[in-house]
Amino acid sequence: MSIEVKSSIKPIDYLQSMQILEDRVNDIINGTKGELLWILEHKNVYTGGTSSKKSDLLNKKIKVIKTNRGGKYTFHGKGQKTVYFVLDLNKRGKDIRKLITKIENCIINTLSNYKIKSYPDKKNIGIWVERKNKQMKIAAIGIKVKKWIAYHGFAINICNDLSMYDAIVPCGIKDKKVTSLKNLGISEFSNINKIIIKNFLNTFHP
Repeated sequence: MSIEVKSSIKPIDYLQSMQILEDRVNDIINGTKGELLWILEHKNVYTGGTSSKKSDLLNKKIKVIKTNRGGKYTFHGKGQKTVYFVLDLNKRGKDIRKLITKIENCIINTLSNYKIKSYPDKKNIGIWVERKNKQMKIAAIGIKVKKWIAYHGFAINICNDLSMYDAIVPCGIKDKKVTSLKNLGISEFSNINKIIIKNFLNTFHP
């Protein structure tokens, strides 16, 4: 199964990207197009998933876009790589847990290229690192499944402004902070798109 790969250089509007994903889901259902991997950065935006709670919105003045992905509140913006995919689980096996494990492994392998040791947490979805005995989140995962077509994706913090997370409880996790490649001392990440694409295709090609 071939996966179409797209990388966008200019920031993409969040609602515009959602429409493109929804269209691709319908195209796969109708058999007119194949699977997709799309790497981009968003203009600054707060989004709320299907299980988001108002109590996790610390700054009531910010605008939040409600979305149909799983998960709670998160932030997307400049310096963060958002990695969207549309995958046909009718052909790949109807196993959501297996899909999430593969996504987790893809992120972990990507970070290992930068000598960063990371891991999933069974209690809190996403990818985490340990720094000074504290658990910090470096990548978020949010997925929606329609007729066994899985879409949305994950986001890795590269060099984004982490203070933007102060307006929300990221992913509903009150007692843990977020971090980024830059915050962990990585200064050269210009090849991150190629590394993500390589690891994703290695993970999801048969």
